[in-house]
Amino acid sequence: MERTLITLAGSTQATLIDQDIAHIGRVMRPSLLGDLGGPILPAAYWRKRLHQLLDTSQLSHAQLCGVDSLLLQLDQFEASAQPAWDELPPATGMPLRPVHAVTAYPHI
Repeated sequence: MERTLITLAGSTQATLIDQDIAHIGRVMRPSLLGDLGGPILPAAYWRKRLHQLLDTSQLSHAQLCGVDSLLLQLDQFEASAQPAWDELPPATGMPLRPVHAVTAYPHI
């Protein structure tokens, strides 16, 4: 009976690790790209999360490959030139013209 509980706990942990890797894979890049205010979460945060996963014992080969792939993506993102929002040219100050609705049926 104890062996079944250990296997179940190990299986549950592996599932949680798989879910964490998948979650980071989905949200890391949009978080790094952020918005006009900059990144939502910095690269250092994601690197720390990925290294914490590497520090867990007994990652499967597929999990190791997933974490390694995410670390490579993070390295590539950091190596690429990021847009400098502060260096955008100033607005021209020209007023915007109103946009008129175009109807598909001119007789309406």
